Amino acid sequence: MKLGLSIGNNGSQFKLNETMVKEADKLGFSSLWTSESWGHDAVTPAAWALALTKNIMVGTGIIQMTPRSPTMVAMTAITLSHLSNGRFILGLGPSGPQVVEGWHGVPYGKPLTRLREYVSIIKTILERKEPLKYEGEHYKFPYHGEGATGLGIPLKSILHGDPAMQMVTGAISPAGVTAAAALVDGFIPIYMDPSRFDVFSEHIEAGFKKKAIPQSLEHFSVMPMCVVKIDDDLEAASLPAKENIAFYVGGMGARNKNFYCDYAKRIGFEEAAVKIQNLFLDGKRAEATAAVPQELVDQVALVGPKERIAEKLVVWKEAAKQRHVDTLIARADDVETIRFLAEQVL
Repeated sequence: MKLGLSIGNNGSQFKLNETMVKEADKLGFSSLWTSESWGHDAVTPAAWALALTKNIMVGTGIIQMTPRSPTMVAMTAITLSHLSNGRFILGLGPSGPQVVEGWHGVPYGKPLTRLREYVSIIKTILERKEPLKYEGEHYKFPYHGEGATGLGIPLKSILHGDPAMQMVTGAISPAGVTAAAALVDGFIPIYMDPSRFDVFSEHIEAGFKKKAIPQSLEHFSVMPMCVVKIDDDLEAASLPAKENIAFYVGGMGARNKNFYCDYAKRIGFEEAAVKIQNLFLDGKRAEATAAVPQELVDQVALVGPKERIAEKLVVWKEAAKQRHVDTLIARADDVETIRFLAEQVL
């Protein structure tokens, strides 16, 4: 099993823990991952991390597609790949309608159609076989719609991209996982119970069947995020995971449309998921956090004393042997934790 490290930011001032970034590179972690929501972007810290390191891959987990054109993202990816000698991973995702329409002020559209068009356009640019021509539902190149001058011409990227550049997407819903398996090289679920690969397996296989060239898990990366917190006090260790779960299950979506809430239901926590969501959407965040069951935390996070975490890592390692997990992307906040993970896994 490979190890990744999330290097996102939770405060009102953006900070990048350069010590942890460099230590992960030194320890042999395979990847670093940046994120974005409605504050900082994912690209700037990715570029910063690439400049600070020498060996580790750096991925965006994820770039929100809707407010950016696919050609702009392709240009960004090619540039970062060139500057880092091929150490950039392009992570894409549709985000959600609350953010896309509320923050970016553009229509959400059809997220999986957008992903399919986006990936196709970027691959065409990276392959550089011919100037870009594309006619899709969301994107048209050259543009010839309302307001067009009629002067647009098909263009080919000046920079030569790498057609083998790894692309992944953030996904957790059945349709999203199927799209990931059909279109890209892997996916990042915000949570995962490593013993419950059955939640994803049929949807991954459905995606593989849509490919012209047969594919297997051997060449497809499942890279779940995982809160890791070492503390002999189990309650204190569990708090960051409970806050994170409450935020996503409770607040990252509407009452009738929340992929994270649906996932919690699929792995056996339907009653708890509904309670967490109702409390969170009613403005009772502390109560929503308190409503997260310890059993749910233990299925998707690694918390508590070192001995307890080491014991639970056995399940993750077994999942990795079966290719049910490729990379555990740790959400950790101190050097001691990533050193411990490296000792246990690498």
